[in-house]
Amino acid sequence: MTSPARIAVVGAGPAGIYASDLLIKSELDVEIDLYEKMPAPFGLIRYGVAPDHPRIKGIVKSLHNVLDRPEINLFGNIEVGKDVTVEELREFYDAIIFATGAVADRDLNIPGAELDGHFGAAEFVGFYDGNPDFTRDWDLTAEKVAVIGVGNVGLDISRILAKTADELHVTEIPDNVYGGLGKNAATEIHVFGRRGPAQAKFTPLELKELDHSPTIEVIVDPEDIDYDEASEAARRGAKSVDLVCQTLEGYAMREPKGAPHKLFIHFFESPTEILGEDGKVVGLKTERMELDGAGGVTGTGTFTTWDVQAVYRAVGYRSDAVEGVPFDDDRAVIPNDEGHVLDSFGGSIIEGLYATGWIKRGPVGLIGNTKSDAKDTVTMLVADYQAGRLTPATKRTREDVREFFAAKGHPITTWDGWYRLDAAERALGEAEGRERKKIVEWDDMLAHSGPQD
Repeated sequence: MTSPARIAVVGAGPAGIYASDLLIKSELDVEIDLYEKMPAPFGLIRYGVAPDHPRIKGIVKSLHNVLDRPEINLFGNIEVGKDVTVEELREFYDAIIFATGAVADRDLNIPGAELDGHFGAAEFVGFYDGNPDFTRDWDLTAEKVAVIGVGNVGLDISRILAKTADELHVTEIPDNVYGGLGKNAATEIHVFGRRGPAQAKFTPLELKELDHSPTIEVIVDPEDIDYDEASEAARRGAKSVDLVCQTLEGYAMREPKGAPHKLFIHFFESPTEILGEDGKVVGLKTERMELDGAGGVTGTGTFTTWDVQAVYRAVGYRSDAVEGVPFDDDRAVIPNDEGHVLDSFGGSIIEGLYATGWIKRGPVGLIGNTKSDAKDTVTMLVADYQAGRLTPATKRTREDVREFFAAKGHPITTWDGWYRLDAAERALGEAEGRERKKIVEWDDMLAHSGPQD
């Protein structure tokens, strides 16, 4: 082919943008159209990171530099599988990479999970991050709250629940979130992990930052600081694990600082039932666990009932299927061989379709894992293209794509539109002495970032 390789990347979060960047840096001459369901790009960084984490949100700057490249064109406000089918996209592209991430919550399969007052972490994150797909209001009447899961998402939602609204007002939270958090009644947050400190999935910096707020006192029971041989090996084998353990030990040994909001981190407590009355959460029952010598745990038969009025599960995210693409419901990923989409795990390659990021491997790992995923996928795609294994698209220009959506009457947001939305959010923030205030409503986002008269 003499024209550039035409590649569609579905998902404008870190996974999709890293894949796009690697394609540009490959030996291929490429044109990349980046499709995003939301009116705005950046995915998890915009809608999945707690607003009081400016360090992590700084990643947007590097992603922004990639999207500024002329080889990339953003088509926002388009849900592939709904607004356009995969087969329709194939007319315009030699290959399609799916990088749609994971935004749904995994289930918590214990009795009482259906009760009012039991929430998924992703739902709460969607609320406080101003995701237009999620509710604008949140029930924050519980004075004592349980958070199940000892990973960074569990820390994020615990910290947001324990901080005051005024502490968070300096961030980009929209007015509805500030108003909702201003009514937050929580004074005790209890975080539960079924294994020990060495098995926690916190990152060291996130755990240490938890205690920086003057309104939060982090409390760890010294009885929960316990290690078996496998735990000690884990500490020796990874500096990050050892740092997490050191921080937790520090919390367990120190004198109370007297902050008004108590954040308890409990280890060796496995949730067995959410307790309810009149359809609402009134408690959580856990079984005490003990280390088995190999890094796992076994039940002791000792149970504790905790007085809480709300339970948040932070037990992992789950990807959603894309209509027209194979999906493994058990693993909640697209079947793949580390890059190519397969018709099933262990099955045949589907020509021209690829996967990267959490939709490829599940919602685990950090930015470094996402970059590694993208490299593997792009390497496969480039090899297939150079070997002539990809059927060329029949329509090969961006104007063809624009005409297709114009004929559908479907509004598209653009990269230039993002600059307009970005300027509008910054102006709203500047009026209140902060960097940005996020625009939440879908139609309002479209008004700034969509087609201009």
